[in-house]
Amino acid sequence: MLETKRKWTEIKRLWIALGLILFTIDGHSQVKTFVDSTAIKIGEELIYNIELEVDSSSVVVFPKGQPFGALELIEDYKTDTIVKDFKVKLLKKYGLTLFDSGRYTIPAQKVLIDDKILYSDSVRIEINAIKIDTVKQNLYGIKPIIAVEKQSSFWNTFKWIFGMLLVAGIAIWYFFFYAKKTLSDAEQIANLPPYEQAKLALNKLNEKTCFENENIKVFYSELTLVLRKYLNAKVYDQSLESTTEELLEKLYSLKRAEEFMFKDETLKNIETTLKRADLVKFAKSKPQFEIMRMDKQIIAQEIDQVRAGLPKPSEIELQQTLEYQKGLRKRKKQQQFKWAGITLFTLSLLTFLCFGFYFGFNTVKDTVLRHPSKLLLENNWVSSEYGAPGIRIESPKVLLRDLGDSTAVKGGDLAIKKFYLGEHKAALRLIVKSTKLNNQRNNENDAADVLKIAESELLFLGQMGASNILPKNEEFTTPNGQKGLKTYGNANFIFKDKLSNAEFVILGFSAKMFLQQLILIWDPEDPYATQISERILSSVELNDQTQI
Repeated sequence: MLETKRKWTEIKRLWIALGLILFTIDGHSQVKTFVDSTAIKIGEELIYNIELEVDSSSVVVFPKGQPFGALELIEDYKTDTIVKDFKVKLLKKYGLTLFDSGRYTIPAQKVLIDDKILYSDSVRIEINAIKIDTVKQNLYGIKPIIAVEKQSSFWNTFKWIFGMLLVAGIAIWYFFFYAKKTLSDAEQIANLPPYEQAKLALNKLNEKTCFENENIKVFYSELTLVLRKYLNAKVYDQSLESTTEELLEKLYSLKRAEEFMFKDETLKNIETTLKRADLVKFAKSKPQFEIMRMDKQIIAQEIDQVRAGLPKPSEIELQQTLEYQKGLRKRKKQQQFKWAGITLFTLSLLTFLCFGFYFGFNTVKDTVLRHPSKLLLENNWVSSEYGAPGIRIESPKVLLRDLGDSTAVKGGDLAIKKFYLGEHKAALRLIVKSTKLNNQRNNENDAADVLKIAESELLFLGQMGASNILPKNEEFTTPNGQKGLKTYGNANFIFKDKLSNAEFVILGFSAKMFLQQLILIWDPEDPYATQISERILSSVELNDQTQI
């Protein structure tokens, strides 16, 4: 009995194993995996494909974010679908790449079909490095020098910002203080005193045009309005509302009361013109052109007579005259220029303060005043080699060749090349010498020769105007490891016609057939000259051929 149970158990296990095998075979028969190439170059794209065929009613999901081993996913392409005979064929593509050479395995990828989980086959691929044969590469000539745009300096930035502020200040001053509003004729007349208003209105009234266009009524209406406005402003403040009779009666009563010194002729002419105007306006009278012109002249004359008979104007009235207006305009223009100057000065001061707090007031001052040492420091520095054998240095400008003789070394035949940089206004002097000897020397005498040259150059400093020279000597090593003698110290030197406590450095290098020197003098109170000297000294290098 026990043996029978054992046999049945083994049979069950066998069927289960067989089922699992069949299931696995069936699953893998549905999912196919292939790549477009099993060997690619570094950085090249590899197309990884998953293909399967299912019923049209099945739901297939390709999970996002699946690992592809060491390979990187470039792009997850859309799934291609083909329907045929109630079957759906799906093709999923992935773009992969890798930037390291070697052999790698793309692991099996998960696919969900309804409630089943299937896996694709893993794939072995090879990533090959790109071989570069430098021997077979073509050789090309040296490229020409390309001009490099100069970096924006503080001075350029300052000029741009100050220029914009200046333009803004001028625009503000113009629109708020100088720009004039264009006034219409009526506005221009209204801004004038009464007398000038009346005279200007009469000048604009063209009797000939009114007569030719049969606008006689308009002419007399305007003519009497000019007179009434002037009388209303200077004589009787109800002249515009009064009838002709009321106005004439008032004028006569004022004359009788001796409040205004009117002539009888003046009042008579005014009366005649006003009554003729009433006839034109209300009785359709049409006087001749000569009469119209005469009436205009009479009104102009009588306005003058009325003005002459008026009491002397007060201070306020005087201020309304044309002469006062001219003086006022003149003073206004002066005020405009004054405020313009204040505006520009304020903008300049604010600009200076802003830049001063940000960059430092000394820097701003030196930039505005064009400090020569600062300009030299901010110049386009050049790296060049001087002499043969040469000394290579960086300098704000290319050194100039001096065709004169240098200080000679006693007992030796010398061929000297001398180069210098010395701005007239800059607190800095630079001299480079390359001395070739006609007689070869022994190595044991090299150090003595350098010291001798240093002493000779100290005498040369004295010839240049230096005094109270306090030198020190020490070994000097260039950035490329070449050794020489450094003589340095203080001395009194003339910069800009002023005696200053200067600093100097003399670098000397020696070999069997040559000597090389660099002489640098600067004003330590000039921070820009100090920066220039430090940069020059840190750049000193000798040609390798100069070594013993």
